[in-house]
This record gives sequence, structure tokens and C-alpha cells, in this order.
Amino acid sequence: MLFGFVTVSSSYISFLFFSYKRNERMESQWREKRVYPVLGIFLLLSLLYFNFNNNLSFPALLWQPNMGFVSTNSTQFIIISDYGDKEPSPLYVNGWNSYWLMEESVWTPSRSKVSKMLKRGAQMGLTVCRTWAFSDGNAPNALQLSPGVFNERVFQGLDYVIVEARKNRIRLILSLVNNLNAFGGKAQYVRWAQEAGVNVSSSDDSFFSNPTIKEYYKAYIKAIVMRKNSISRVRYSEEPAIFAWELMNEPRCASSSSASVLQAWIIEMAAYIKSLDKKHLLTVGLEGFYGLNTTNKSEVNPGKWAALLGSDFIQNSAVDNIDFASVHAYPDSWIPDADFEAKADYLSLWMDSHVSDGDFVLRKPVLFTEVGSIWHVNKKGANDRDILLKIVYDKIYDWAKKRQAGAGALIWQLLVEGVEEYSDQFSIVPWDYPATYKLIQEQSYRLQNLSIASRKNTEVHRTDP
Repeated sequence: MLFGFVTVSSSYISFLFFSYKRNERMESQWREKRVYPVLGIFLLLSLLYFNFNNNLSFPALLWQPNMGFVSTNSTQFIIISDYGDKEPSPLYVNGWNSYWLMEESVWTPSRSKVSKMLKRGAQMGLTVCRTWAFSDGNAPNALQLSPGVFNERVFQGLDYVIVEARKNRIRLILSLVNNLNAFGGKAQYVRWAQEAGVNVSSSDDSFFSNPTIKEYYKAYIKAIVMRKNSISRVRYSEEPAIFAWELMNEPRCASSSSASVLQAWIIEMAAYIKSLDKKHLLTVGLEGFYGLNTTNKSEVNPGKWAALLGSDFIQNSAVDNIDFASVHAYPDSWIPDADFEAKADYLSLWMDSHVSDGDFVLRKPVLFTEVGSIWHVNKKGANDRDILLKIVYDKIYDWAKKRQAGAGALIWQLLVEGVEEYSDQFSIVPWDYPATYKLIQEQSYRLQNLSIASRKNTEVHRTDP
């Protein structure tokens, strides 16, 4: 455990003070002279914190667990010991999405929901959570109100998410902007440029090419990466509870189906983030669609439309500063008219293709950062969602045993009671579905056991003469 500042209640401080007063006649003169001044200073600092903590330059004292940073070794995720005295240990990811964590951390009364989600995730053995580190525009809880102008109250909400994640030994993938319009997205950046009188195309895809808009985004990146947490006082760039940065949620540039515009943007922004932060991993945030220029892969896409979105899984993921490939999987949405057996077959093919690319083309880990399916009980009484999730989990486990590039999966998405407004057709409160809960938990345990066995095997080889 790292020593930090310890938050102490005012009632406890009073208890200490009156205890000392009650026993003062029993103390020697030298002890009286030394203890009370220290107690007085402690009391003064505590009162300052409780009354003015949002405006102070020092935080509440905080205990936080040690965590090593995550890195990669070819196609594997590894954890680097923070003391440097141990061999890196493998990390096989079982995780989830809860995009709403910052939003619910803005107001103190709703923070308990965030704490509960992270605690319950840890109880299921989950180790990585993907969430939004963006909210752009004039919404009540927007983080970025205008280019480079931030709502400190919302930033403190994100601070809280990070501290609570570390408390529960959860690592976060923080996504930095949305391709979609929800929470502002790239469309908001384009509107800001238009409002500033910049000569910019009305297409939202100008986000990827307009110099002014790119500078807006870089300024946002810098503000996030260099942020000093108001609670822990740890810069985000130095925070081991951050697993990785994600450039964008599901980037698409349909106005340039050759993918050259998006590719240039990825190269530029990835280099910029790495110039600020060399400790954290970086991914693009792709759905995984193959582009027009990717030979022999068009049959893997869910339809011809997927190659026309301006992204290309292999080309985009191959950028030097991109540390691992991200893929999404939504057979219910992508091939809605197919029967369940066809969806299951497609999901299997989709995963196999991308992990093969990770092993033999990219030489990088492949993380399925969104895996979603709809709740549906079939004629045999089985839940289709659990069947598809089991396909995903079994493949991840088999790849992990073989040390292949399939590094893990994150279910979309998990909720707790009281945050139903963030629900969609793929969302679940996992403890309301015992079979799904058990499936998630069992995957966590077997991946953890595999990691332990791999670590022990490495230690045995290290001690061999």
C-alpha cells in the first residue's frame, strides 16, 4: 500500500481532542507541550479540508493500492511491477463497459452508484472497465463547454471515477471523443469551428482533416492527459489505474471510403498522445471493419456497407504508436435478419479473423472492447445472449492458453440499479440474471488461474540452473 493522506471525520477529531483533555492531569509537562500543538495543527488542517476541500491545493489523505502499469509483449498484455523487482506478469482481460461513470460522479449523491458498479465488477473478478472521458457541448454535465474550456465540477467527477477504480483494482480504458452525436461527439467540434468563423465543410468528417478542429482535439487531449487528480493528486499520465487511452469511440469517415483521411488522423493523434504520455497504452477504438483495400477480407465484414465507412482494421491498427487493436462485435445489430445459428457462426468467424490478424499481421494484442447481444429466450428455454457470450469467452480462454493475440473481451454494458436512463437493448444489471452473472464470474476465475499458472511457470524457469 502507498501512504497517502487519510480522511478523518470531524467526530473522530473531537473524540481525540476531548480524550486528551480528560487525561491532561495525568500527563507530564514535556508531553503536554509536544502533543497539543501537533493535535491543534491536525485539527486545523482537518477543518480546512472539510469546509474548503474543493479550493485547497492539497487533497484529503488517501490510501491507494499499488498497481503496475500495463504494457505489451508482442501479442500479450503484461503488467510491469511498480517496484521493478519482478518479472512482468501476463494479463488476460475479462472486463465490461459502463460509459456513464463520469456522468454519475458529477453529483455527490449519485456517486454511490459508481462505487457500487466498480465494487461489484471487482467481485465478479472483472479487471478492466471501458468508460467515456468526454462530454462536449452545453449539456448540464458537459466536461468541455467550448474548445479548451472545462467544467471543473465534471472534471472532479472523472477524478472520482479514477480513484474508485484504483481502490477496487480496476483498470480503465478512457475514450476521448465520440464518433456519434451522443455527448457532443465529432459533430460538436465541427459546430464550434463554424461558430468561430472557420471555413469548414458542413460534413462531420471534417473533424479528421480541418487544422483548427484538430488543434481543438489536441488541446483536449493535453488537458486530459496532464490533468492532476483533485483527490489523489496523481497526474492522469502517471496513474496506473488507467489501462489505456482510446482515440475515439467507433471512428468512421464515410466521406472518404479509401480510409486515407482517417488513417492520417490516427497517425497524427497517436503521435501527439505518445509525446505527452509514454506510460499508457493507446488504441484506436475501431469496430473492426475491413476496408476496400484489404484483400481477401471483404467476406468477413457483416455486409458491403462496412467497407464504405472509411475505416480499415488492419491499416488503422498497424500504426506504430497504436499498442493494441480494438474490435467490437454486435451480430444482432449487424446481421439482424439472420437466424441465431447464423449469428453464432458469424461471431465465431469475426473473432477468428481478427485474432489471426493480430498473430500474423499486426503482431499486437487484440481486445474485443464491446461485445453485445440482445436478451432472447429461445424455444429450448436457453438465453441466446448467454450462448453468444459463452462463444466469446471460450475463444478468449483457448487463445489465452495458447498465448495467441486474443487478449480479452469487454461486455457491453453493465448497469446498477438507479441508472436505467443509460440503458439500451444490450444493457443488463448482471445480478438480476444469475446465469449470466455466473458465466461472467467463471470466465474471470479461469483467466486469473491461467495468469497465476503462467506466472509460476515463468518463476520456475527463472530459478532453473
